[in-house]
Amino acid sequence: MLQDLLDAMNTAASVIRDRNPDAAMVIHHNDADGLSSGAVLLSALEQVGIKAAHISLEKPYPQVLERVFADSGQLIFFADFAGKIAPYISQLNGGRNLVVILDHHPAEPSDDPMVMNLDGDLYGLKGDRDISASATCCLFAEQLLSVYGADGDPLSHLGMLGAVGDGFFVSGALSGVNRTLMQRAADQDIVKVAASSSGETYTLVINGTEYPAETLCRYLDILGGVGYYRNGTAMGLQLCREGITREAEEEISRLMALKDELFGRELDRIKDHMFKTRHIQWFDAQSRFEPMGIKMIGVFCTEIRDSGFLDHDAYLAGFQHIPNMVPGFGEIPFGATKISMRVSSVMTEKIRSGLMPGLDRFLPQATSRLGGFADACHSLSAATTVHIGEEAQLIDEMEKLLAQKEQLI
Repeated sequence: MLQDLLDAMNTAASVIRDRNPDAAMVIHHNDADGLSSGAVLLSALEQVGIKAAHISLEKPYPQVLERVFADSGQLIFFADFAGKIAPYISQLNGGRNLVVILDHHPAEPSDDPMVMNLDGDLYGLKGDRDISASATCCLFAEQLLSVYGADGDPLSHLGMLGAVGDGFFVSGALSGVNRTLMQRAADQDIVKVAASSSGETYTLVINGTEYPAETLCRYLDILGGVGYYRNGTAMGLQLCREGITREAEEEISRLMALKDELFGRELDRIKDHMFKTRHIQWFDAQSRFEPMGIKMIGVFCTEIRDSGFLDHDAYLAGFQHIPNMVPGFGEIPFGATKISMRVSSVMTEKIRSGLMPGLDRFLPQATSRLGGFADACHSLSAATTVHIGEEAQLIDEMEKLLAQKEQLI
């Protein structure tokens, strides 16, 4: 399991060293896990003398990937996504670039030896319990620094931060690789651990200043999600490496006010505009969350999932139109909408006990029936994209699958 993953990472790091690249591209997700992953990778590459550019994506859209793989001879990293679409990336790559995937979502093996899929899911690790993307990147950073003979810092405190951001706790505490990195950082006095009524709390020390891990994650999610189209991801990377600056605090305050305003309006609206099928309750925010990023439809669903006006025995789904522009790439005609799904506390227990199927058991399959795009899906949270106008059809395809739910459990 873990040792096999470490061996594969060592092999990948050795291949990079032997190729002796002077530049790389880091493509990472825009939430707390993705931003901390990006910060770890950028730091490690810098420490071994590889100049790295970075692009933050809300999802690894096919239209974006086609542009990425239009060139040859590149060293490309994907962090916190792409594990599931390794076969598609292999097809696009055709052996022309060296690609390293550092993910923790359900994954599929690569079909191209030049595409090295180092997703813990392929090595028996559970991505929603044992290992986050930032932890995956931290383990790889250690191997990279080692094969280069660099006496550097893999940033273990950021390696455990993504797990806090994604809420990967067992009995209120980090577990698995996430916990190992937390303990290592605690031994270095850059993480402080305290017992709480629900488990543990963590405090990170960055540049000599202490920050509650949950606060850092909340700020990163705000910068990367609400501020995605306002240079928020660059500020999030800076926060990971330097701490919270006055400029960041001021921007976070503005973004939080924007989020509260738009979420408040949508909450008032959906109380009278919620659709309901046998197993799914859903709504369509269309473009009402702009100028926030599309991650916010998932954040909104998470915030309301246990609300009194909802059916706690039904899956929750929300749609949000994808803007036809990606920072760092420019205009891209998507014509698509993102669906984010979440479950109530009641449904969480039903899924964990095997009484109902997890979201990853039916949303990707339903999406593929419509020719949509499915990448990162967990059992309790999931998101895919389809064309605008196919929202009700996607719900119907999921209901067809759920009609045989016993086969999905």
